[in-house]
Amino acid sequence: MGILEGKKILVAGVLTEQSIAFSVARIAQEQGATVVLSNFGRALSLCQRIAKRLPQEAPVIELDVTDTEQLATLADRLREHVDGLDGVVHSIGLAPLEAMGDGFPEVAWEHAATAFQVSTWSLASLTQACRPLFGDTASVVGLTFDATVAWPVYGWMGAAKAALESTSRYLAR
Repeated sequence: MGILEGKKILVAGVLTEQSIAFSVARIAQEQGATVVLSNFGRALSLCQRIAKRLPQEAPVIELDVTDTEQLATLADRLREHVDGLDGVVHSIGLAPLEAMGDGFPEVAWEHAATAFQVSTWSLASLTQACRPLFGDTASVVGLTFDATVAWPVYGWMGAAKAALESTSRYLAR
């Protein structure tokens, strides 16, 4: 019996077997959790293949965190696999190439906005979409990196991840 025995967890953003999100899903299963994965677009088929490499194949649902309809129907679609959620792992991030690298102040708003919507705002929207499935206690975890420094070539993704850290504090409050 593991420390997550009987828990149900959504891991959003699993893409490769080398990803932190895949390791989270694998360890969660090894510790007794039921895991559901999500991704969308071209990455959805990759996620479906990766799901088969877990100790128990996990169901995969389509979720584009920029699609309000998919967010609105998420709880119902998750209920097809679990009767509630004890945890959500947000391992989602994307910035257009135009928002990465040098030239930070010259980046067009549309490219920076995409980085913020997908990498930051989605933590709050995903949490809100999952709330109907939360019981008295539930945990939400957002994966990030050290955003206290300006990383070379990371551009607006670095700013978005710093905002993700702040978003988690506001969600906790």
